[in-house]
Amino acid sequence: MKRQLLAFLAALTMFSSCGILSGTSLDPAALATAAGTAMTALTISDEQIAQLSAESVAYMDSVNVVEKGNYDKRLRRLLKNVSTINGIPINVKVYKTSEVNAFACGDGSIRVYSGLMDVMDDAELIAVIGHEIGHVVHQDTKNAMKKTYLGYAARQALGATGTLLGNLSASVLGDIAQSYLSAQFSQKQEFAADEAGFEFAIMQGYSPYSMYNSLVKLMKLSNSNGQIPSAAQTAFSSHPATEERAARMKAAAESYGKTTK
Repeated sequence: MKRQLLAFLAALTMFSSCGILSGTSLDPAALATAAGTAMTALTISDEQIAQLSAESVAYMDSVNVVEKGNYDKRLRRLLKNVSTINGIPINVKVYKTSEVNAFACGDGSIRVYSGLMDVMDDAELIAVIGHEIGHVVHQDTKNAMKKTYLGYAARQALGATGTLLGNLSASVLGDIAQSYLSAQFSQKQEFAADEAGFEFAIMQGYSPYSMYNSLVKLMKLSNSNGQIPSAAQTAFSSHPATEERAARMKAAAESYGKTTK
């Protein structure tokens, strides 16, 4: 991230001092704003992440159908004993869509797609939600948002040349939302989030095999000839890696069973 920032700031300096963008008129004030945004992206606080999360989730709520019937009742029943994420009060909603997905954000938002609820039993669903909360607690989601915000700073630099059209704020909110919907986390990050889902399911009174079962089910769905949306297919298309994750969760469940006897 620091290397990206230094390269970005160096480019801004070169643009402004050398007129490298031939035929364009640079706005120094806009370039300064872009540089400031890049610095903010590097040093963004948890409070700012929460605010950015809230704004992007509000955007997602506006472009999805929010379900307020049986799906919503089921989700609230499952999370009745969960009140906060990192000390921030949770707010939960269901998006009525066939897509198999879920996400959690640093502002306490938990959003679950009805397509995921259709294919998961309660134990599997709570494990997936715990996995998503794990990404927030471990700051994986925060780092994905920082990366997207730095990209926004680069687009601001383009805007300073007068070549960027459209509503930046709407574009940015959409990009930030996409950053946690389609983020490609490292194997280490996924292992840690799986462990969070494993522990979360047990804490909520479900089987230690809940995380394992959800991974197995998602692997099967991702191999169903395109019958489920691309988000889940993309997340679980690397079968050897996902199979290793499932094997780790199965071993964890077996070990937990031995220690509780």
